Amino acid sequence: MSPYPTRVISVLTIAGSDSGGGAGIQADLKTFATHGVHGLSAIAALTAQHTRGVTAVHAPPPAFLRAQIDACFDDFDIRAVKIGMLATTDVVSEVADALDAHGGVPLVLDPVMIATSGAKLLDDDALDALRRRLVPRATVLTPNLPEAELLLGAAIVDGAAADSALDALRALGAQGVLLKGGHLAEGDHVVDRYRDATDGFVHRAPRLAIDGHGTGCTLSSAIAARIALGDTAAEACRAAIDYVHAAMRGAYRPGRGEVSVLAHYAARPA
Repeated sequence: MSPYPTRVISVLTIAGSDSGGGAGIQADLKTFATHGVHGLSAIAALTAQHTRGVTAVHAPPPAFLRAQIDACFDDFDIRAVKIGMLATTDVVSEVADALDAHGGVPLVLDPVMIATSGAKLLDDDALDALRRRLVPRATVLTPNLPEAELLLGAAIVDGAAADSALDALRALGAQGVLLKGGHLAEGDHVVDRYRDATDGFVHRAPRLAIDGHGTGCTLSSAIAARIALGDTAAEACRAAIDYVHAAMRGAYRPGRGEVSVLAHYAARPA
C-alpha cells in the first residue's frame, strides 16, 4: 500500500520558464516540492537563458496557455495559484478570464515588470490590464520597489514612502501586500514590509553579499505553498521570507556567470 494519500493538494504556477533552472517555473516547482505540495505549471513564456543572461524568448499562443490552466483545474485539487511574468495584454486577459472560470482560489501575484537591466517588460496597455484585472484578485501582491513605483506611478524614495505605498497598493484592490525591500537603501539590512486589513509586520534581515537568481519567484511561490497548507497570508509571508534567506545562504554558482542559484534543499521547512 502506498504511504501517500490518494490525493494530495496542489499549487499552480502561471509564469515563464527559465532554461537555466534558477528562476521562473523551475524555481517555483522546486519551492513547491520542498514544501510538500504537488506543483503544477502553466507556461506563459519560454526563455533561452543561463546565468549570464537571456538569449531568446518565445511566448506560446494565449489559447494554449488557457488550455494548460484549464487542464490543471480539471484534474487537481488546487489550493493556491502563483502568477509570475505575463508579457502581453492578451496573456494577462487570458489568465484573468481563466481565473474567472475557476474562481475562489487564493492568488499570489508577483508583478514581474522590470528586467535586471532596468528595462520595463510590459507596455502601458499590459500594465493597465494587470492593474485592473489581476491586482484586485490578489490575496498577496509581492512587488519589489521598481514594480511598486510602476503600479502607483510615484517614486518610493525612503522608508516612510515605502510605508505609505503599502496602503496605496492595497487601494488598488489587493487584500495583502508584501513590499520587498531589496532595492531600497536602508543601511545594512533589507527591510520587507507587509500589510493587510488585519495584520502587518516589518521584517529586517542582514543584507547578504549574494547576487541571487530567482529570489522573487521563490518568495511568491513559497507564499502560495504556505497558504495552500493553511497559513494566513501574514504567516505565509513571514515563513516565505525565512525560506528565501535560508536558500540564499546556501546559494551556489552552477554556471559561468556571477549570479548564484538558490539552494532549495538547504531551506526545506522543518
